[in-house]
Order: sequence, then C-alpha cells, then structure tokens
Amino acid sequence: MAYVHMKNPKLWVFLAVTLFLLIMPRLGSQYLSYLLLTFLGYAVALLGVNLLFGIAGLLSFGHALFFALGAYMVAFLTTKFGVLHMEAILLIAIVAGVLLGAAIGAVCVRYIKIYFGLLTLAFGMLFYSFLLKFYYFTGGDEGMRVLRPYLLGMDLSAVPKMQFLLGKYYYYALAALAVASFAMWRIVSSPFGLCLMAIRDNPEKANYLGIDVRRYRWYAFIISGGYTAAGGVLLAPVLGQVDPTLTYWTHSGTLVFMILLGGFNTFFGPMLGAFLYIFLQDTVMSLIPYWRFVFGAMLAFIVIVAPGGVAGVIGSLWKKEAARDSARNNADPGSERSA
Repeated sequence: MAYVHMKNPKLWVFLAVTLFLLIMPRLGSQYLSYLLLTFLGYAVALLGVNLLFGIAGLLSFGHALFFALGAYMVAFLTTKFGVLHMEAILLIAIVAGVLLGAAIGAVCVRYIKIYFGLLTLAFGMLFYSFLLKFYYFTGGDEGMRVLRPYLLGMDLSAVPKMQFLLGKYYYYALAALAVASFAMWRIVSSPFGLCLMAIRDNPEKANYLGIDVRRYRWYAFIISGGYTAAGGVLLAPVLGQVDPTLTYWTHSGTLVFMILLGGFNTFFGPMLGAFLYIFLQDTVMSLIPYWRFVFGAMLAFIVIVAPGGVAGVIGSLWKKEAARDSARNNADPGSERSA
C-alpha cells in the first residue's frame, strides 16, 4: 500500500511544494521570501472565500470586509489594548469574524446569485466607510500601526524586522496555513461539505432530500468569515500598517481574481492562484505602469478559455497523459503476457 502511494505523482508534487516553502527563506532573496510571506496570509483567507464560492456556489464581492477585520483587530489589540500574544489575537479575530459572519450571513443567504454578491458588496463598502470616516477611532485614511506580536509567548522585539519576518514569523504563518488547510480539508470532506456541494449543484434537489439549504449556506458563511479574518491577522504584521483600502471593493475583487486564476474547482487551486497573482503582479508592475490592463486581459482570457483556472488546465493535461499511458499499456502485448 505504501508503495502505491509513493507512485502517486500528486504526493511528490505536494512534497516538493512543502520542501520549497520550508527552504525558500534560507535560499531565496529577502524580497522573494517577503512576497512568499504575503502569500501565506492570502492563502488562509482564500480557503474561507472558496468554501463559499467553490464549495457552496456563492460568489461574494465583499469578503475583504473580514480580511480587513482581522488586520484591524491586530492593530487595535496591539496598540490600544496591549495584547501582544499572537495566539490570543488570532483567537479573538476568528471569533469576531465568526460573529460578524453570522450577522451578515443571516441577511445575505436569503438571496442567491447576483443579489447575494451585491449584498456582500454593500456590507463591505459600509465597513469601508466606517473605517474611513471614524478618524479618531480607526485612523481614517492614514490607517493604524501594527506592533510586533509575541510568538508562542516569545518577545522578539529586539530582533531586526526582516530577520523576524523571514525567520520565526514565516514558519509561524506556514504552520498556521498547514493547520488551516488540514481543518478545511476535513470540513470539505465531511458530510457537511458534501451537503454544500449538493446545494451548489442543485439546491432544489438538496432541499427535496431534506437539507436545509439556507441554514447550511449560513454555516458556510460563518466559517468563511472566520477563515478570512485569520488570513488578515497573519498579513497585518507583514504590512506593519493597516488602512481602509484593505476592505475596498477592489480588494474583494482581488480575492475573487486569485480564486479564478488558480481554479475554484480544486482544493489547492485558490492557493495556487494567490501565489501566481502575487508574483505576477510584482513582475508586471516592474515592467509597465498599466498592470491592471494586463490583469484584466488575463481575467477575460481565463473566463473564456480556461474557466477551471490554472489548476484545471494542469488537471486536464494530467488526465490526458494518464489516459495515453493507460491506452499504451493496454495496446502493448508484452504487458498483457506479463500480467
């Protein structure tokens, strides 16, 4: 059995990616490692966003609200209340994301398709206006500073910033992504996740089978809010300063773009999309000033030519190659005699 698993190409790809993430800060440049650290925060958030989009079939245009909520929680707790333990900050932010997700989701899941998307967009812009206008509370358009948190009780304030970020904090965020991915994998593979897929594919039939469609969508929205807030928490110390643009509608569009780029039909597709988006954006921005034009053309190309995203294209090529190998082995008379 172990030999069969070792022959699985997906296992080798997973091990290669894991090894790459582990050794990159030691081998790569500081700048590339910093971009990779940014990816870790977005990857956690996209696990939650794709639970709604890819698994439950609900497209949100306002989930940057929860991302900004997590980031601002770090700023508030570290600067206003003196809470510096990262574990406590993560827990408080996730609870805040869950509670806010429960309140907003109770309204939004009553509607579907474009009405759901517009409602989430409206709530996101309300939060943006709150952050922008309540200057004495949120810092307005100047934002808020994020103090360096403790990691596992360790005060690392004396460590230089880049050494802190690309050292212990990088591996802390990587461990958080691993735990979040495992937990989401269990959720998606559970009967709850299967019910969400049934609702996505045919809500009328799911309701006929006894699944409370609205309640399950609400649960998915709540979990998604907690995950997206956790992603914002992980990114805040990397940025060092949070501002209202984190919850602007264009940032919600960025989250959706990442999912479409990587592929929403696969579990790791959104993470791949976040990785490609961050590094492509950095490359294109360094070449031409009109990088948004390039990304708009890319989005149109993906929607028309490869709606399954990069992961979908890779999966299709993989299946075709496996089919060719199977046909070649079946046509080989020597393989039949050896069998």
